[in-house]
Amino acid sequence: MRDELPVRLGGLAANLRRVKSAASRDENRAAVEGLLDESKHFIEWTAAEADIDQAAELVELQVQLARWQYKWHDIWSDPERRQEVAGQAGRWSDRVLELSGLMG
Repeated sequence: MRDELPVRLGGLAANLRRVKSAASRDENRAAVEGLLDESKHFIEWTAAEADIDQAAELVELQVQLARWQYKWHDIWSDPERRQEVAGQAGRWSDRVLELSGLMG
């Protein structure tokens, strides 16, 4: 059985929160890379069932995730950039959780 849209959005938000948390430790590089990829897949499976405004935000997030993946070696090698990405992932997590309606 497929989860309802709010539950899937909640899962995406949790993944992004894990990116934020795990990015602080050097040994988590592979785990964070996996979370980014998994998050892109969450969006693919979710955006088609979201309303147009939600889908637009999810596509924007998916593009951001792809940009991070493309430059991941450089980002991970630079602690300042890595922390910036962690902060952005946390903000995206908050926004996706808001879109899910699970907190309201």
